[in-house]
Amino acid sequence: MSSNLLDTIPPEGYSPHQQSKPACPTLYRSIPIPAPSRVFSSQHASHDRISSRASSTPVEQPHQLPKMEEAMKQHFFYHGKPDTDPSEAEKCHWCQIRSFKTHKKLPITIVNEAKGDERKEVLNPDFKFIDHSIPSDNVPIAGASFRTGCNCADDEQCMYSTCECLDEMAPDSDEDMSDAPPARGRRMQKFQYHHSGTKAGLLKSRILDSREPIYECHDGCSCSKNCPNRVVERGRTVPLQIFRTKNRGWGVKCPVDIKKGQFVDKYLGEIITSEEANRRRAESTVSDKKDVYLFALDKFSDPDSPDPLLRAPPFEVDGEWMSGPTRFINHSCDPNMRIFARVGDAVDKHVHDLALFAIRDIPAGEELTFDYVDGGLAEEDAGGLVPDDKKKDMTKCLCGTKKCRGFLW
Repeated sequence: MSSNLLDTIPPEGYSPHQQSKPACPTLYRSIPIPAPSRVFSSQHASHDRISSRASSTPVEQPHQLPKMEEAMKQHFFYHGKPDTDPSEAEKCHWCQIRSFKTHKKLPITIVNEAKGDERKEVLNPDFKFIDHSIPSDNVPIAGASFRTGCNCADDEQCMYSTCECLDEMAPDSDEDMSDAPPARGRRMQKFQYHHSGTKAGLLKSRILDSREPIYECHDGCSCSKNCPNRVVERGRTVPLQIFRTKNRGWGVKCPVDIKKGQFVDKYLGEIITSEEANRRRAESTVSDKKDVYLFALDKFSDPDSPDPLLRAPPFEVDGEWMSGPTRFINHSCDPNMRIFARVGDAVDKHVHDLALFAIRDIPAGEELTFDYVDGGLAEEDAGGLVPDDKKKDMTKCLCGTKKCRGFLW
């Protein structure tokens, strides 16, 4: 594959056997495509080999294709046709991605431009892409009759003191008062997003520099979908690309610039109990590897809380076998993103969202990263100060940044 996002996808209407519409036509509209002779070529085939094959040599047989190209061939030429096995399409990563409502405008793409053995790698076929977290049967979710929301008369009112959704927000500081002043007679609410100008929709610096949770309006509120306090609620706003790194497995980057304070995407997965999470850790052949995908929803855990769900051990999100593209984001000790707890309906704090925001400007093509432990490794454990007898049980960090602490945990 080349650096073009979906460079190996055939042009609309192209088939290696006949000029008919492909099985999934919407997936590759408006995408620049190379000549058909390169559709099934290996990334590392020489120029002479490609040229000679295009003129006289038959197309490589499926068993000779790299795994990624073979998987893509199955999807783009066969899935969706009447004689295709439905179960095969259900397990296809491209079919799963194509089903997302955001697919046409904000595609998720998968490429492998690595060399050597890494070139052969594909995503685990047992992994499933999802666009929302899935609570297990024993994770309670509030019913409609228990849900609460603001009664603001319009979207503008959500930025002021009448919006119940923001009651638990800390007061604004003077540093973020660059937005337009409130109308006369109304007090600006403790608002977390810039609501006007070039920074509209970006998280304020006070929140970015803190560990404060984010409170948003939601489906139970009177305001509209365009309410400035529904940033995470409206979902991902940038395309993402999953790619194979040189030494850290799969990673994620964005083909467009991302601004400081911009919402990127949520970390998704199966929401499970702490007991189930511990059982899965114990069953994992490499326990620390399992912890890469498990995130505790413990932001509001409190042994003294009047809410029994917050007094109990926190639920966890397991993204190992079902998740979105953010599941493939790598750790860095000097990251460009941070996870924030985002609350919609306050009665479901125990299953709050894990929202990823950019903590600095991120140029297009830079790998997206966040700190898996958010700086939690003790300072004395960094910089090679870890005792030798402890190192053997720790997970080495491969982020390669100047601030690398040496170990993940």
